Amino acid sequence: MPTAESPLRVDLAVRGTAVLEQGVVPDALVLVRGERILWAGPAEQAPEHEAARALAHDGLVLPGLVDLHCHGGGGASFPDSSTAEEMLTAVHEHRRHGTTSLVASLVTADADTLRDRVAQLARLHRDGEIAAIHLEGPFLSEARRGAQNPAHLIGGDPELVRELAQLAGGALATMTLAPEAERADEAIDALAESGAVPSLGHTDGDSAQMTAAVARSGAALRRARGRSPLPTATHLFNGMRPIHHRDPGPALAALDAASRGQIVVEVIADGVHLDARTVAHVFSLAAEDCVVLVTDAMAAAGMADGRYRLGALDVTVEDGVATLTEGGAIAGGTAHLVDVLRLAVREAGVDLVAAVRAASTVPARVLGMQDEIGSLAAGRRADLLLVDAALRPVTVVRGGREV
Repeated sequence: MPTAESPLRVDLAVRGTAVLEQGVVPDALVLVRGERILWAGPAEQAPEHEAARALAHDGLVLPGLVDLHCHGGGGASFPDSSTAEEMLTAVHEHRRHGTTSLVASLVTADADTLRDRVAQLARLHRDGEIAAIHLEGPFLSEARRGAQNPAHLIGGDPELVRELAQLAGGALATMTLAPEAERADEAIDALAESGAVPSLGHTDGDSAQMTAAVARSGAALRRARGRSPLPTATHLFNGMRPIHHRDPGPALAALDAASRGQIVVEVIADGVHLDARTVAHVFSLAAEDCVVLVTDAMAAAGMADGRYRLGALDVTVEDGVATLTEGGAIAGGTAHLVDVLRLAVREAGVDLVAAVRAASTVPARVLGMQDEIGSLAAGRRADLLLVDAALRPVTVVRGGREV
C-alpha cells in the first residue's frame, strides 16, 4: 500500500455510482493502470493515488458487457464473412456500444464452410479481438431450425466436433445442439472433452429429453473440468417446442433445471424474441446467476432496415425486426447488448444488479474467464461501460483504453 510519500500512480481514475461485485456503490472509484484494474471500491476507502486522467461520471459505471451469442453487426456477419478483417466490422460495432468481450457465433453450414469460418475466427481470438467462438448447429432439429439452413442439418458428429475444436485452437466455447439429435450424447461428450460447453436448443424434443441432456452435459463438463461446470440453453423459448400443459416441452425443463442451478439459460430480451413479462418470469424463477442476456445479433445490428444475409438465407429487416425473407421466421436480433440490458431493467423490471451480472459476470463464468473479465475488480482487465441515467452508452473503456 502506498504511503503519503509514494502515492499509487494510475493511468485512469473513474468516479461515480458503480455496479461492483458487492452491488451498487453510490460513490465508487475504479483505478486503472495499463490494461488492468488496480483497485475498485467506495471512494472513501481508496488508496492515495495520482491519476494521469480522472473522470467523474454522473450516470452509472458498469463492467464491460460480455455477449455469448452474436452473429454480426454493422453490416457484417460472421457466417458470411470470408476473412477475419471483414469480421472485425461486426466486432467493432458491438464494442463501440459497450460489448467489450464478444463471442462470435456461426450458423449451420456445410463442414468445409464451418472449417473456414472457424479458422478465420481463431485468428481474431489469437489477436484478442473476440473472446471465443460459438457454433449454432449443425446438430439441430429441422422442425425448430428457425433461421438455420435445413440443407445442412445433420445428426451429431463427435469427429466433426473434435476437428472444429482443434481448428479453433482453444477458442471454441459453446455449441448449440438439439438433445434429440442422432448421436447427441456423443457430441455432448466430445464438446466437453474439447473444452467447450454444450448449449441445448433448436429442439423439438420433450421435457424428458431436455432433462436427460442437462444431466449428461453437466456430468461431462464436471469430468472434463473445463470452462464451466454448467451447460447452457440457447435462447430459451426461441427455437423450442412451445410449452403445453399436457406437453411441457424442453423450455419448461430447462427453466426447471435453471431453478436448481443446473443450467444457464440464454435470454434475448430485445422486445422481439420475448415479451418483457417472459423475461421477468425467467429472472424470477431461475437460481441466482443462472440467466445470461444475449443479443443473437446479426449483420443489421446498428444498421438501417433493408435486405441482409444470415448464412445461406436471405433476411429482411423492417422496423428493426429481422425475419427470413421466405418463411418469416425470426432471423436473429438487431440490438446491442446494452439495449437488451436496458429493456430487461426498464421494461421487464429486472433488478439492475441481476441484469448487469447477466450481461457481464455470468457469461464470463460460462467462458471460464471470470478472473479476466466480467466485473469491476482488482486484477480484471480494465473494461468499463459508462452509461447515462437511461442506460445508454456514453463512454466505453476496453483494456484501459477508451474505445
